[in-house]
Amino acid sequence: MVPVKDTATGVTFTVKVHPRARKNAITGVVGDALKLAVTAPPVEGRANQAVVEFFADLFEIPRSSVTIASGETSRLKRILLAGVDHKTVEQRLNKILENG
Repeated sequence: MVPVKDTATGVTFTVKVHPRARKNAITGVVGDALKLAVTAPPVEGRANQAVVEFFADLFEIPRSSVTIASGETSRLKRILLAGVDHKTVEQRLNKILENG
């Protein structure tokens, strides 16, 4: 499981992004990071936007509640979710990883 941490402004976890994939999906875990495939290319912030949209849809929260806290120009990103509790994030991510 990926470490999920509470902060003063929300919950954070690390994601390794694979741009230009066939579909948007969590594809597994690498080290302490989720592997996230997105169809968008890594140009003009499109992959970052796809990451934000993916997690907003997954956790059913507004896009404004999803922030890339670090790693905007890297494949390895720290995601910050506001308005979602630690337990909900862990449960939903575990469920996705178990079901493949």
